[in-house]
Amino acid sequence: AAMASSGERGAPAGVATIEIAIAALSLAELLTPELQKQLTPTDVMIIGCGLPKRGMGWFHATQMLNGECPSAKLNNIVEPWFLGGGKDGPAGQEFAEFKNEWEPKGCGFHASLDTVPPPTGPRMALIAGRTADNPKLLRDVIEAGCTKVMLEKPGATTVADLESMAAFAAEKGVDVYMGYNKNIAS
Repeated sequence: AAMASSGERGAPAGVATIEIAIAALSLAELLTPELQKQLTPTDVMIIGCGLPKRGMGWFHATQMLNGECPSAKLNNIVEPWFLGGGKDGPAGQEFAEFKNEWEPKGCGFHASLDTVPPPTGPRMALIAGRTADNPKLLRDVIEAGCTKVMLEKPGATTVADLESMAAFAAEKGVDVYMGYNKNIAS
């Protein structure tokens, strides 16, 4: 809400006048459903979280989980290795601590994309898995209903794979973005 400055309508600095508060509420009621959707954080899932404090997916996850990206809500993390074959090793135990911290706060953890609940609206997948797995992961998240994909660099092991991925996404009407730290982080 707008704040009245010192001397404006007699209100002290930093105190909203009742007229301004009412005007702000009235404006909020005028928002169209489309504008209201824009104010709702995007449903995000990460594929390939990686190890805490080392994996690129983990860094993205902690930014969203800690509220540093207010336009995004991380609802699901898919981590096949540390929730599957690698769960019993020391790194798997470290990942389990991360899971135990955030799962009670509403973030789902999955060993497979197959157990992620279907989206109820637009969903973005952030793929930070092994580069060789990315062509399949991209197809899988699009088939699972993701409407946007953020793909960590380099995206694939060959230009041919990247071109095939781009063609598949275009055919399905899904936007794909390539992540480069300089462009997405301050």
